Amino acid sequence: MITNKASTGSLSTLTTLFSASFVAALLSANIGMAAEPYDADKYGPQEPIIWTTPTKAIFSHSTHTMDAGLSCDNCHDDIFPMEKGGTAKNGDFTMKSFKEGKYCGTCHDGSTAFDSSTQCGSCHFAPDAPIVFTSPVKAVAFDHSIHVEKGKLACEACHKEVFVMKKGSIEGADQSAPADGDKRKYLEQIHNRYCGTCHDSSQAFGYLTRCTVCHIGVKGYDAMQSDSLKKDSDTGKKKH
Repeated sequence: MITNKASTGSLSTLTTLFSASFVAALLSANIGMAAEPYDADKYGPQEPIIWTTPTKAIFSHSTHTMDAGLSCDNCHDDIFPMEKGGTAKNGDFTMKSFKEGKYCGTCHDGSTAFDSSTQCGSCHFAPDAPIVFTSPVKAVAFDHSIHVEKGKLACEACHKEVFVMKKGSIEGADQSAPADGDKRKYLEQIHNRYCGTCHDSSQAFGYLTRCTVCHIGVKGYDAMQSDSLKKDSDTGKKKH
């Protein structure tokens, strides 16, 4: 078989040129797409909306419009009033309302979109600073980051079956000691009701071991308060 080297070489050159031109055109198109300005009229405000009451939560318009393909009139004004702060004025922007099919719960019902009682981290923030309980004993520290980031637990793993998502709910709960006055039995009941749900020496270290991981005591509490005041003072100085 006789091979035409000149033709083969020309074909190879053309193929290379075509490939290079195609890649260049593709890159040019991608650059053009990347440079396209965000259309707020079409997709809503570009900056996320952050609510601070009744709890801190974030909402992204673009996730629902650009990504999910919804238009503004899918939610406004039938579900959410268009005016700033309009939802908060109603006084019922709560998880209870969502469960009843209002606001976010209109779509986040487990069918149209994930249920509002799941995937909490999609909208809510875990507290940065440790939570310190002062009742029934003083003081017990809890760090969300250890459980959420390192332990890879979802918010709903503990809320609301174990802990009510409301500040002061533990201190306000009935922590009555047993009638027989058995202190050990009382402590076991408290632990089994809360942290002992996981800290049972099976899923996590047992609550009867490594006590000082959480129980920082009065001295630890005072030191933490002092450190917090110092940070506030330093922050204040930097602002001026």
